[in-house]
Amino acid sequence: MKLIPIIADNFKLDGGACFGVVPKSLWSRYVEADENNMIKITNRCLLVDTGSKVILIDTGLGRKQSQDFFDYFYLFGDDTLEKSLNKAGYTTNQITDVILTHLHFDHVGGAVKWAEDNNTPELVFKNATYYCSKAQYESALNPNPREKASYFRENFVPIFEAGKLKFIDSDCNFCPGVDIEIKNGHTNGQIIVLIDYKGKKIAYMGDFIAAIQNIPLPYVPAYDVLPLVSMHEKEEFLNRAVNNDYILFFEHDFDNECCNLKQTPKGVRHNEILKIEGI
Repeated sequence: MKLIPIIADNFKLDGGACFGVVPKSLWSRYVEADENNMIKITNRCLLVDTGSKVILIDTGLGRKQSQDFFDYFYLFGDDTLEKSLNKAGYTTNQITDVILTHLHFDHVGGAVKWAEDNNTPELVFKNATYYCSKAQYESALNPNPREKASYFRENFVPIFEAGKLKFIDSDCNFCPGVDIEIKNGHTNGQIIVLIDYKGKKIAYMGDFIAAIQNIPLPYVPAYDVLPLVSMHEKEEFLNRAVNNDYILFFEHDFDNECCNLKQTPKGVRHNEILKIEGI
């Protein structure tokens, strides 16, 4: 099995929103904010080549929205999903499966693009089957007021209409060596992916634990629709993860790709900063 991080985009978000009720006087000790209180965020997708499947987890922002939209998120750098795939030695046509942790625009935007000839939606991964949870798809079609601005129908409805979207209803084995769990604190039916790799369990965190600074229980983003559920889910998961020596793979942490964990008097915390290539 091969695991290859794929950088789709780099952008910025408000630091306060990323840490919820935790004050800047605390979170700023660990992550630097600019003069606008924005912090650097990455969309670090993951390519999982099992030999029989080439799986991509999440697809980043894409480039369908207006320049005004991207200016709002301070998009920076020249990384794109397709360029990063090509750099890793893969093309979009080689992807057999796309697992979408959830359908917020920064996770699904790269799954669909505008066709050059007529500005109609076109699937980026033409040979792939796409997956998300049924609960998340229903939430995206009928969003609550808190999440409404995070869902763009052009990002996911074309996948369904093309007959390429399959739903996952509960925790399951996706394929040999790849398992799926469903979480509901950040958004209804978010998927996290657990991968058996070189004797370790690699956990793709998505927005469940977006960055290493979000590991402490109170550090729940303001984006989460059910923050108390997030804390409960995170506590259970982190205790299991530290007991079983999981490695956390961070989708949004600009500086840190992975870490393992340790138990401390203040709860579970990160231990070593790691990279997939060094495992």
